[in-house]
Amino acid sequence: MNPGPAASSSCASTRPSPPSPPSPLCGHLDPEERILAVAYDLFSRRGIRDVGVNELIGRSGVAKATFYRHFPSKDALVLAFLEQRDKQWTVDSIISSARQRGNTPVEQLLAIFDVFSDWFRRDDFEGSAFINVLLEMGPAHPLGKASLDYLAKMRGHVQRLAEEAGLVRADDFARSWHILMKGSIISATEGDLQAARRAQEMAAWLIEHHQA
Repeated sequence: MNPGPAASSSCASTRPSPPSPPSPLCGHLDPEERILAVAYDLFSRRGIRDVGVNELIGRSGVAKATFYRHFPSKDALVLAFLEQRDKQWTVDSIISSARQRGNTPVEQLLAIFDVFSDWFRRDDFEGSAFINVLLEMGPAHPLGKASLDYLAKMRGHVQRLAEEAGLVRADDFARSWHILMKGSIISATEGDLQAARRAQEMAAWLIEHHQA
């Protein structure tokens, strides 16, 4: 992280950053929204440590004082990014889409991997931000801990669907299901475009295994 008020040394970068032009993402958003929109794009694509505060300020088109008024530190901005990612990715893109695609809880569970299959084929597929931040920062870092919390929330969504489906040992089921989800994301990152289909096949067996 570049030097600044309440800056976290764990995110420091020793590479000088040239001035960055304002991002076209900014549009007519207010300063806080512009900063978060730019951060969402950069953190999703490049991770945390590779993105410096000076670049975030330049691409947001705000003054340094304005940046720190809204986000006292880079870590504070990353936490806001993770919160937005949870809403846009976990809730809106994954769970809501899966519920719309299936007529029953079982169909909705399996539809998660249909959503993944579409996602894995997108040109802007960048993997799971929560997994990426966790691996980059480590589980002991506040950002890593936040990522663990959001991953647990994802598992909670799966557990609720399992309970609606009447599956036994719903907590165990959700943990096993989450392994399939995370594993398919990693495989897709490696280039396996069939990762979601493979995971879905194993998921069908898992559902059968947990039916009363």
